[in-house]
Amino acid sequence: MHLRECRPDGWPYDDEVSTASPTGARIDLQLGDVTAQIAQVGASLRSLRIGGVDLVPPYPLDQPTPACSGVVLAPWPNRVRDGEWDDDGTARALAITEPKLNNASHGLLRFTAYEIAQTETAAVLRATIVPQTGYPYLIDTAVTYTLTADGIDVAHTLTNRSAESAPVALGTHPFVTIGDVDPHDLVLRIPAETAFSTDERMLPTGTHPADAALRAGVRLGDVVLDTGFTDLARDADGLVRHSLTAPDGRRVTLWQGEGFDYLQVYTTPTYPGQTLAVAIEPMTAPADALNSGLGIRRLAPDETWTLHWGITFS
Repeated sequence: MHLRECRPDGWPYDDEVSTASPTGARIDLQLGDVTAQIAQVGASLRSLRIGGVDLVPPYPLDQPTPACSGVVLAPWPNRVRDGEWDDDGTARALAITEPKLNNASHGLLRFTAYEIAQTETAAVLRATIVPQTGYPYLIDTAVTYTLTADGIDVAHTLTNRSAESAPVALGTHPFVTIGDVDPHDLVLRIPAETAFSTDERMLPTGTHPADAALRAGVRLGDVVLDTGFTDLARDADGLVRHSLTAPDGRRVTLWQGEGFDYLQVYTTPTYPGQTLAVAIEPMTAPADALNSGLGIRRLAPDETWTLHWGITFS
């Protein structure tokens, strides 16, 4: 990728943004045998490989992002019932973006082409949520992908540029795998105590104890999930760790830091080129949070919220 000049903060601008691909420009990163590719549209993690092993299932370059793979979800993740919510006493109505279930789904940046800056081993993608139907707030967002010796670290910021406090939440939608193993034989571990019950529109109706088998580890081919979780167990360093383990002991771990107190896990047999795929989605709020208030943070004018997650392979 040819780079012409640098931003004021020292990151170079990309001067060759492609509009031919449905996912926009592709940002390629490399650190030794660790490589990643980020898509401009949705700021999505579309590829991560270590030693030639895919840790994010790839999909064809000429196709739109499948199943929201890797996309950043802001200023809310998941769904809002009927697109309607109460904003501190003011009724709001968002555009319906999931017509089949009559919901507003996955925020306002899913199809946005972000501004890109990059170095060889890291990339920053920036986009602004502008006031629009059902969400009258101005929010600057950025996501930074940084390669590490064993994977990738991801940092998000949301800054309220509105004149009044703004309700925000954030999620991301990465799919993970160990690409040289039959995905049915991978063992999924999710350290969650509580799961959300949902109705036929995939909206929460309550909670129940999470299946203990998920905490111990369950063969991916033996479960079907499109489930939200909370009460996530954190390790001594404050991180929540979810994992997929191969029969030979290799493990891909997705971790989520402070503020990511919720999770969605989604399995599908329809991901391109995969017989089975799983998304492990860190979220700061569950489905329909703009109505329940769960996990919603009101940012004061010019306040910034920073969040972290990442993937490692061992």
